[in-house]
Amino acid sequence: MFEWRSTKTGDGGIAEVWRNAPQTVKAAVVVAAALGAVAAWLMCGGGAASLGGTVGEPVEASLPETAPAIAAEPGEVVVHVIGAVRRPGVYAAPAGSRVGDAIEAAGGALGNAALEAINLARVLVDGEQVYVPTSDEASAAAAADHGFPPTGPAGGRRVNLNTATAEELDGLPGIGPATAQKIVDDRARNGPFASPEDLMRVPGIGPKKFDALKDLVTTR
Repeated sequence: MFEWRSTKTGDGGIAEVWRNAPQTVKAAVVVAAALGAVAAWLMCGGGAASLGGTVGEPVEASLPETAPAIAAEPGEVVVHVIGAVRRPGVYAAPAGSRVGDAIEAAGGALGNAALEAINLARVLVDGEQVYVPTSDEASAAAAADHGFPPTGPAGGRRVNLNTATAEELDGLPGIGPATAQKIVDDRARNGPFASPEDLMRVPGIGPKKFDALKDLVTTR
């Protein structure tokens, strides 16, 4: 096996040693020299620009920041405003604020918004979604209300939660006169039901009772 020797050994010095070295050793020396040159280049700052910093200083990875969640403080409500508004998003407002306040917080309504289709005076509820329809959407909903509503699984007409009387609501399974009146009162106090799921905001109607009603009611 070839062994390194001091430059003072022999008459030929390093040159003689190199000539007598096997080809595998010569190749290893060349690779080692190349790696040493690359390391020296990096230590002198050659690679700093591509990393965005100074050699020797840690380069911090840029990670996308997650938007902090908005939590309701005492005396506040948090609502999600979407639809025909200038800045849709999640907003915190003082408790007792109205739907109109939420729309103003979202930059106001767009020119094609149908504000007449929603109750701007309704008091906001924490965690709710406020949807501002466009004029086209409101017109389509009104046309559907004047036609035949969707049918239930048995082919019968669904009960419209936004137009039904207490007597009509009383005909639904599990809904007695007292609960039917609560639905009518809630509708008058908080505005139309945006979806059948809103029925669960009425006291006395939980997920289990709603599951028995969801295919029998509509909001348009």
